[in-house]
Amino acid sequence: MESQTHSIANLFAQLGLPSEAAAIDAFIDAHSPLPHELRLADAPFWTPAQAHFLKTELDEDADWSAVIDTLDARLRHRA
Repeated sequence: MESQTHSIANLFAQLGLPSEAAAIDAFIDAHSPLPHELRLADAPFWTPAQAHFLKTELDEDADWSAVIDTLDARLRHRA
C-alpha cells in the first residue's frame, strides 16, 4: 500500500481549520511556542475531535504523521 504525502494546508483542512497560508501562519503565531513537555495532541487549543485525530495518527504512524510532526515543530519554534 502506498502512503500519501499531505501538506500542512491539507492537515488544517482535515482539522476543520482555515487552510490558507496566512491563516496557518496566524494560528501558529497565536499558539506558539508550545512548551516542550506538552504533547501536541494535549495542547488546550484543540477540540476533542482534533486532539483524537492527532493522537491516533501519531500513535499509528499513519499517513498524516509526517505533516503533524511538521506542525509540531513549527508550534515549538518562535520566529
